[in-house]
Amino acid sequence: MSSVPSFVSELVRAANAVELLTSREIEGLLFRAIATIRDLRGVTGIPVVGTGHDAVIGLTSLASSAGKASHHEIREGLLAAADMVRTLWIVVDSGTEISLTFSDGKPDATSSGVK
Repeated sequence: MSSVPSFVSELVRAANAVELLTSREIEGLLFRAIATIRDLRGVTGIPVVGTGHDAVIGLTSLASSAGKASHHEIREGLLAAADMVRTLWIVVDSGTEISLTFSDGKPDATSSGVK
C-alpha cells in the first residue's frame, strides 16, 4: 500500500490531461481507484455502504460509461477518486481505527462483521 500516494498523483495528473486519455485508460484508472477505496475502507473498518449515496457507486457508473462522459465529468470523477483515496490513506497512515456502535447493539445488514 506504500504506492497509494503515487496512485493519488497519477489520478490527479490524469484529471489534468483528461483529453489525452482513452476511455479504456479512464475506465482502468477509475476501477483501480474503486478497488483501492474498498481496500482502504476495509483496513480502516469502514463498512461497505452499498447504497446509491455511496460515492463509489457514482465512480462505478462513470467508469462504465467513460466513453460517453464529458471531459468535465471525467475530470471531476478522477479528482473525487483521488480525494477519497488520499483521505482514506491519511486515516490508515495515522493508525486511526474506526469502530461503530449501534443503538440496538447489533450491526445492521450493510455492516455485518464490523465491531
